[in-house]
Amino acid sequence: MKLIHKEDCDIDTVIALQKKIIPDLHEIFMKRYDILRLIHYYQPVGRRQLSSILGIGERVIRGEVALMKNQGLIEIRAEGMNTTAIGENTLEGLSVFIHRFKGLRDLEEEVGERLQIKKVIVVPEMIQDGEIALKEIGKAAANYLKSTVQSKMIIGITGGSTMAAVAEEMGKEQGKFQDVIVVPARGGLGKDVDKQANTIAAKIAGKLGGTYKLLYMPDNIDKNVFSTLSEDPVIKDVMEYIEKIQVLIFGIGRADKMAIRRGLSPAELQDLAQKGAVSEAFGYYFNRNGEIIREVNTIGVSLKKFKELKLVIGAAAGAEKAEAVVAISRLNANLVLVIDESLAREILKIK
Repeated sequence: MKLIHKEDCDIDTVIALQKKIIPDLHEIFMKRYDILRLIHYYQPVGRRQLSSILGIGERVIRGEVALMKNQGLIEIRAEGMNTTAIGENTLEGLSVFIHRFKGLRDLEEEVGERLQIKKVIVVPEMIQDGEIALKEIGKAAANYLKSTVQSKMIIGITGGSTMAAVAEEMGKEQGKFQDVIVVPARGGLGKDVDKQANTIAAKIAGKLGGTYKLLYMPDNIDKNVFSTLSEDPVIKDVMEYIEKIQVLIFGIGRADKMAIRRGLSPAELQDLAQKGAVSEAFGYYFNRNGEIIREVNTIGVSLKKFKELKLVIGAAAGAEKAEAVVAISRLNANLVLVIDESLAREILKIK
């Protein structure tokens, strides 16, 4: 048996030893982390709601929250439980440990090698809650974006639920990036204002302390109408900024879902399915190999521009988006991909 020297006893070794000596440690640790994380996201929250979400008896929940209260991690009020500053700091500090504890570093490397892209960031998935997964993907993508922002940078961002989560989870930088400009990378799509690229661009600019431009056009505008409107000085100015984007952050969507949002006819939907369309981006529908299946009228960053960018951040949640992610990864090897654990494992199943 190989001896383990002190200098070799890093965090991975410690985790491996703990799992051998205390086999039930993993279950207890994850359960308590899940409870604390849920309180953080749903606060103020009651024990009954936690019990329902986790599928754990209320009596067990009562014991766990009592322990957390004694440790100063949470406070219990009439309206429900909240995390304290100590609890928030604990969650932040545990994020790196959880990553190693679940072996996500190896998973990231494996997905990155499979897709042949620059970097993969996998968010741990411990609760079957799509809302929390979206928030944590948004936070991870926001943190990576902030780590790359430089003076006078022009940032492009698309719309959608995932990008709205990025804007929501991005912490304020108090004017740190005053000379940064954020622009919508695509026109508006759908009726939900909070998920429009314009709204998201303005929110991110506000949190970075920079400025923003707005694109007052729907994404699927008729090309003839666009030719006329594009001569408007304001719109022309924004389109010029879009062509100067240095970093793009975008959500990855499935072809069928996006086609429905764009109002394609049943015949067109069937045609896309028969031709193997799995993803939609930048005015095109792609098959799993990243080959163009169909072009649509769209306003914003071009496919040519996307392929030229040195820094692109794509984010997606849910195992059902695996084929869409694979398709988009074929377009630019500089892609930094932010996904959840279930999606990462589903990507590896694709031959």
